[in-house]
Formats: sequence, structure tokens, C-alpha cells
Amino acid sequence: MIVTRFTEMFGVDHPIVQGGMQWVGRAQLVAAVANAGALGFITALTQPTPEALETEIARCRDWTDKPFGVNLTILPAIKPPPYAEYRAAIIESGVRIVETAGNKPQEHVDEFKKHGVKVLHKCTSVRHALSAERMGVDAISIDGFECAGHPGEDDVPGLILIPAAADKVKIPMIASGGFGDGRGLVAALALGAEGVNMGTRFMCTKESPIHEAIKAQMVANDERATDLIFRTMRNTSRVAKNAISQQVVALEREGAAFEQVRDLVAGTRGRVVYETGDPDHGIWSAGMVQGLIHDVPSCAELVSRMVQEAEAIMAGRLAGLIRHPASASRS
Repeated sequence: MIVTRFTEMFGVDHPIVQGGMQWVGRAQLVAAVANAGALGFITALTQPTPEALETEIARCRDWTDKPFGVNLTILPAIKPPPYAEYRAAIIESGVRIVETAGNKPQEHVDEFKKHGVKVLHKCTSVRHALSAERMGVDAISIDGFECAGHPGEDDVPGLILIPAAADKVKIPMIASGGFGDGRGLVAALALGAEGVNMGTRFMCTKESPIHEAIKAQMVANDERATDLIFRTMRNTSRVAKNAISQQVVALEREGAAFEQVRDLVAGTRGRVVYETGDPDHGIWSAGMVQGLIHDVPSCAELVSRMVQEAEAIMAGRLAGLIRHPASASRS
């Protein structure tokens, strides 16, 4: 068993996290992740109302007695969701772990901490990680450029970002972006993280609530099968490469404003992708780690395999590389 400050703080068996994912982070997946000994997060805003979130949390409890959390992502919007009501639903449901992301969530962190909720904050840079640490969060999830969704605007890959953050962040930190197997877990630990966060890899599991055709597409895809959209708008998002993403990239090259691509990138179209299995219906998130995904295991199989592989690497191949010079003989 691999024990880190992260596993001890959050009460999980393995230093592996399934982070929040819009339309994907539902009870069936989260419970399976929890039962596998990892930490899963229900995505609050996938649920249409705070009341629906309470129901989803209850469903998850029906399927697991292990720790799990809820993701609350704070994003700018003309008509924002009722974040305070979702926050209240999380607290009143007795959830003790929350993943926050997006705009500076000080108000939410303060309220969660007041009720004894541990907060894991996701960010994409060292400066934002330090800001979150000052805010009082319990742990950091640091997202490298390889990740699905929003990698930030600095374009720093995990190989640099993780140790750079580890040099300065004092609270436990997990690494996100590009992780999908035991090799990545060992690398993250070596770079100074205390676990890994995976989204794309957990999308491609038996319990993931997306269409089997999309899982098959992810297995078929390689590490080049993503596009970066919204680059010109300074709101970069990494998505699976398809007919729609290519159209958005082409329009951006021509100087298109958001209004000109709004209908193409509507979240409801992405939801239809997951429901119907048509990979070209809309924009859907996926990371470069697609190139390391070759099957669709259960969550239990995936987590067990990752941990066993990581332990074998650390105790076997890496340990075998160390050679101790023979003691000098005395005459």
C-alpha cells in the first residue's frame, strides 16, 4: 500500500482521485471509485438543482460506505448558478470533502471550513496554488498543460509544474493532467506530489456513465487526438479532436469572437455526445492521456492495476538501478 499525507488526510486507501467532470461525475462512477479505495467526486453542477444534488449524494451513499466528495466549480457567467444553494446542499447532506475549482472561492472555502469540510482546490499554476493555500484549503490539485478541460494560459507541462509547485506549497498536493497508469503515479510521487488526479482515464471505465461508443473512441485515439479551443479568448480548453473542435479552431484563426462559436460549443451538445455516442455532435473534454488508454476496465481493476504497477516499479526496477559501491578493502 502507498501511504502519503494525502491518503491519511482524506481517509482513502490509495493516492488516486477521480476529479469532478461535467456530465460524467455521477453517483454510479463515484461510488465505484470509492469502493476501489480511491477518492471520487460527484460534480455538483451536473445536477440541475441543489435538491437534485442532494438526491445524487444519497444515491452514492446507497452504493458505498467509503469516503467520497463533491466538486463545486465556480465560473463567471451572465446568469450564474445558485452556488450558495449548492454549497448548502453539500453541507446539509453531510459531505465532508469538497473539490473546488474556478474563480477564487474564498467565500465557499470559509463556509465549508466552518462546517468541518476538507477542501481540495484545483488550480493550474504555482501562484494560484499559493493563493489557495493562503485561502485556507487543505490540499491542492495542480493541473498541468496535458490535462483535459482548462489548463490555464501558462502552458506549463506537469514535468515542470509539479516540482515547481512542490518546492513552494506546504500542504498536500496531488498532480493532475496526463495520468493514467502506475508509471504516472510513480512519476508524480517522484516529482513531489502525494497522489494523482485522473479525469479522462476514469471516463473510460465500465462504471463511467457515458456511451460505450465514446469509450471506444477514446481507446482508439492517440495522444494527438485533442484540440485547444478558446486560445484567442484567453480561456483555453483542451477537448477531444473532432469535426466541431476543428471548426472552432479554424474560426478562431479567422478572428472569430465567442458569439460566433457559441452554438458550436454549447454544453448541451457535449452532453448529447455522452448520451448518444456521436463523437462529432459537440465539444467534449478529453486529455492527451488518451494515448495511454488501451482498455475499458472497471474502476476496481484500474485502481488495483495502477497501485500494483507503481509498487512493482518502486520496489523492483527503480530499486534495482541503485548500486552501492563495495567497501574499500583494508590492507
